[in-house]
Amino acid sequence: MSEHMHVLLDEMAVRRALTRIAHEILEKNKGVGNCMLIGIRTRGIYLAQRVAERIQEIEGVPVPVGEIDITSYRDDRVKVRSVDTVPGGDNLNIQSKKVILFDDVLFTGRTVRAALDALIDLGRPEMIQLAVLVDRGHRELPIRPDYVGKNVPTSKLEKIEVHLTEVDEHDRVVIIQQQRGNE
Repeated sequence: MSEHMHVLLDEMAVRRALTRIAHEILEKNKGVGNCMLIGIRTRGIYLAQRVAERIQEIEGVPVPVGEIDITSYRDDRVKVRSVDTVPGGDNLNIQSKKVILFDDVLFTGRTVRAALDALIDLGRPEMIQLAVLVDRGHRELPIRPDYVGKNVPTSKLEKIEVHLTEVDEHDRVVIIQQQRGNE
């Protein structure tokens, strides 16, 4: 199988998308009182942190950011409860909060479903909203994002990769076409 890569979002486009999401969150929630941003490990955390920084720049108020590890909640992995199912480090108090959940790419919806299970185990939020940098379609579950950086219709042969400076040394979103060879 050979691959062909195309950049969908460069560094500026990623920044603009996150700024737009920050404004949309502020508008939809009439500010960020009682809001908490929670990122799904790994890249969702960095997206949540960046949006929290934008909100602070715009509104001048800090918004709490947490992280959640959903590894043991996935339905496509062997069930092994890890000790670290709950967020890295501090316990998240989501009780009666508006939780905005962040992930890098929304695909089948299974990661988000696992995150919802993990969140509900932590308490009962007032509401959960979903923010994703890229929505690529192909949902297997009835999950719809509230905030989307970019909608990218894809084929199942295509792969979306989100690269963030915190992990990958640069910001960009690429789509990789996988050409079928002799299989």
